Amino acid sequence: MDSKQSNATKVLMLPWLAQGHTTPFLELAKKLSTKDFHIYLCSTPIILTSIHNRITKTQSLSIELVPFHLPPTPELPPHHHTTNGLPPHLLPTLINAFDSASPEFSKLVQTLRPDLVIYDFLQPWAPTIASEYNIPAVEFVTTGAAVVSFFSFLAFKKPDVELPFPELQPLLGSFRNAQPNRPVDDGGGGKQTPMLECMKKSSKMILFNTFRELEGKYLDYLPISVEKKIVPIGPLVHETDHEENKDSAIMQWLGTKDELSTVFVSFGSESFLSEEEREEIANGLELSGVNFIWVVRFPGGERTEVEEALPVGFLERYE
Repeated sequence: MDSKQSNATKVLMLPWLAQGHTTPFLELAKKLSTKDFHIYLCSTPIILTSIHNRITKTQSLSIELVPFHLPPTPELPPHHHTTNGLPPHLLPTLINAFDSASPEFSKLVQTLRPDLVIYDFLQPWAPTIASEYNIPAVEFVTTGAAVVSFFSFLAFKKPDVELPFPELQPLLGSFRNAQPNRPVDDGGGGKQTPMLECMKKSSKMILFNTFRELEGKYLDYLPISVEKKIVPIGPLVHETDHEENKDSAIMQWLGTKDELSTVFVSFGSESFLSEEEREEIANGLELSGVNFIWVVRFPGGERTEVEEALPVGFLERYE
């Protein structure tokens, strides 16, 4: 690190071990790298390998990829130190291995001595470790504000308080007694979920990968429920060459549609729908009558023609 970089604010980032979480962290790192920040992006070697080529030579001067090693686990070889391609039954094992690696994170904090830690939604031990070295830690929520508003209402409000969002009311019956994820010791003799503990331990504010024009009312509600400043910093998406993409078939098609008339349908980079689920989504889109762009994904190595993936006659009706 040269003299200019040595004076930069050092930020240590620790996303959850999924591509849908790593990508927003990487894009945030790129944004910060244009300012006076030096970023240590920490993750497992298999994930770092997958994003290495997405960092330019110039960005690499300010963004360092730092390996984060999980403890050896017989049923979890290194190529499964990511949710990408992970057999579903091994997800609890990956979560436990991630939690067990907290001493490794402590060593990294002690060695790197960052000025700030930015962590994800599933590791309340990260801000705890940072506080041991008097380092502030801020949570970065990579999902939207609506779902967090819903669960924060369930967690922080009394049962007789009305949910301020009528569109989310139908979900209450299903989730009133549900926990967002597994309980952990809150340090005071009680139990709390990692998601809620991460929110509580964030230093004064929580970052969200969203923007006010999309989720303004949820962003206004969250400070009331979580008692933190909410800072929208999105949307953080993988940068592309605008000039190259503006003439693509999809962009030309969108150019013929009215403003706010098209729905984008996607269930994430690692979520694969069954045939029955695809049929349900197709039926819903047809009934809605809206224009749509639907991203249909399949597990790695599985080859399926789009005509085979969708209900019979579905494509013909939209040609």
